[in-house]
Amino acid sequence: MPLFEVPGWSVKADPVGESPNQASRKRKRHSEDSERTTGSEVNIDRLMNKLKRKPDKEPKACTSEKHASKKQKAHEDKKNSISLPKPLKSAEKRSTDAQRPPKKKTKTKHLAESKSSDESPLPSSQEPAGLTEMQKQMRDSLNGARFRMINEKLYKTSSSEAHAMMQEDQTVFEEYHNGFRYQVQSWPTNPVEKYISTLSSYPPKSVIADLGCGDAALGRALLPKGLVVLSFDLISTNPFVIEADICNKLPLPGSEPDENSMDEVEAQIVDVVVCALSLMGTNWPTCIREAWRVLRTGGELKIAEVASRFVNLKQFTSLVSSIGFRLSSKDDSNSHFTMFEFKKVARSRKTQADWANILEKGNLLKPCEYKRR
Repeated sequence: MPLFEVPGWSVKADPVGESPNQASRKRKRHSEDSERTTGSEVNIDRLMNKLKRKPDKEPKACTSEKHASKKQKAHEDKKNSISLPKPLKSAEKRSTDAQRPPKKKTKTKHLAESKSSDESPLPSSQEPAGLTEMQKQMRDSLNGARFRMINEKLYKTSSSEAHAMMQEDQTVFEEYHNGFRYQVQSWPTNPVEKYISTLSSYPPKSVIADLGCGDAALGRALLPKGLVVLSFDLISTNPFVIEADICNKLPLPGSEPDENSMDEVEAQIVDVVVCALSLMGTNWPTCIREAWRVLRTGGELKIAEVASRFVNLKQFTSLVSSIGFRLSSKDDSNSHFTMFEFKKVARSRKTQADWANILEKGNLLKPCEYKRR
């Protein structure tokens, strides 16, 4: 008896057979699988053919390993190049490289600007780069204070003390003259330039002694014109300058008259002595004495000094004349300087007491003090 029996319903008990459509569908499904298998085999065959055509191409794993080995080798080469010391240069090449200025990278668009800056003249004194205006003012103020201190020392001490100070530290001489050149820029005229103009017309081979020459501007200008210029100062900074204390003993021939006559030994060779702003020490009268000793009879003494230094012009002239000179001319038309021209005349021998009395009158010239600007 059937498990479920419903009245009016009946189902055949025979097994359901496969219909033609189902059979064909199964066959069709079987054919699709075979076609897929065949397509895969074709694709595999194509891939194998490609591999056979390119046998030299390495697998990706091998390529990556090769790239890694190259990278490691490059790293080792770089490491070795860093660790190895550079070959030593010869002393001559090192000095040449040190003198050679460093190369600067210039952009193309700024090429015209760099050319114009190269053609511009260099400043007279090289300034440190990167200073602000305030820093420059502070530096100038310090340099000015240093110059005033040295200047006061030179005017208020004897020449021997000044000579010893500059021999101990020669930068003092350089600092003083750097400050002096700065002061000259504000002067309406420079006495040295006037002397260059005047002495240029003197006969060739005339011998000129420049006492307190500084950087020997007079000698540099007159030597090419055939004149003989002997330049003296406390320190020799260039081949034109002879180191000497001009208020002590000049390294030049000359003589003083003996006790019994006014005659002197004719050993002098100097025609003109120039003292341009150089009567500085407290013993400056002995510089005038040395000028008389080395000058030929009738020789010229030219003096230029700051106008504000003179206590009394007449007394100054009288003092110089008492050493053995006669005033030829005086020019006080300049607001800054007074210039004198004297000629050497014969005189009797002076005693040590006479020279001491003359030396005491050195205060007729006041120290030259530059005001703070």
